[in-house]
Amino acid sequence: MKISVVSGILGEYSLDESLAYLSGLGVDEFELGVGGYPGKRHADALVLSKDKKAREQLLETFRKHNMGISALSVHGNCVHPDKQAAAVFEADFEAACVLAGQIGVDRIVTFSGCPGSDADAKFPSWVTCAWPPEYPAVLEWQWNEVLIPYWKKAVRFAADNGVKRIALEMHPGFCVYNPATCLRLRAAVGDLIGANVDPSHLFWQGMDILEVIRTLGQAKALYYFHAKDTQLNGHNVRINGVLDTRSFTEFADRSWSFRTLGYGHDATLWKQIVSELKVQGYDDTLSIEHEDGLMAPKEGLEKAVAFLKECIIRQGNQNMWWA
Repeated sequence: MKISVVSGILGEYSLDESLAYLSGLGVDEFELGVGGYPGKRHADALVLSKDKKAREQLLETFRKHNMGISALSVHGNCVHPDKQAAAVFEADFEAACVLAGQIGVDRIVTFSGCPGSDADAKFPSWVTCAWPPEYPAVLEWQWNEVLIPYWKKAVRFAADNGVKRIALEMHPGFCVYNPATCLRLRAAVGDLIGANVDPSHLFWQGMDILEVIRTLGQAKALYYFHAKDTQLNGHNVRINGVLDTRSFTEFADRSWSFRTLGYGHDATLWKQIVSELKVQGYDDTLSIEHEDGLMAPKEGLEKAVAFLKECIIRQGNQNMWWA
């Protein structure tokens, strides 16, 4: 297993500065944002995919610091009902696929996206309930008329450019937000689609992360892992439940908030998570994402790196003499 870091944490620093800093912390890889919501501070797929010299300089910067690229991150909403917005996201996604093939990275991390409620909608519509009956109708229209047709086309394009894994972050607000929806899309469009498991989005929905990992592992759909924690505020949950639209700045009043590793759940659970990943055949990258509103980026990141070093399993045991 290797430790990576999501690039957005270090958006104030150049790529060279970021890699030098992370290398000094003992981090192995960098999850490189190349477009979409992650932005283009460190790399722009639209530019790099058309500039061989720039690609060589990018790779040389990684070699200089003995760092790898765990994935290209291009989270977006390519099925956004605003056609102009969707086109921007799709251009970044396709450029990321081309770039991935050019630099030998076979994994893309993104969102499934979320369409509107109908063909005339202006904004995405995330359906979370089965009644009134309009909602199931919206859901089926989104999946059958928009989401599945888009991803059938997208996986062909990705495969043609050498991408072997598209890790969809299961994220509320998008059509794929739990194992069931991820596996539904995978069944419809093929096994290039798999899951990016980010526990921070699953904890507050009430999921058991170990069961999530087991389910996806048994389906051979574990493609990536984001190491991020969530703290639930029991007082607010008991009063208002877990669906919370308050600003993340209103920490005291929210039902849940993102935290750096160890500040939402203890090391015992995180060690079990790492172990279950291994059991299910995921001996791969754990990419730290820091969105803790109570501590500065570098403080939160450094705490997370130190914490994860204690939980991660670096070497498998091939000498089980007692067995």
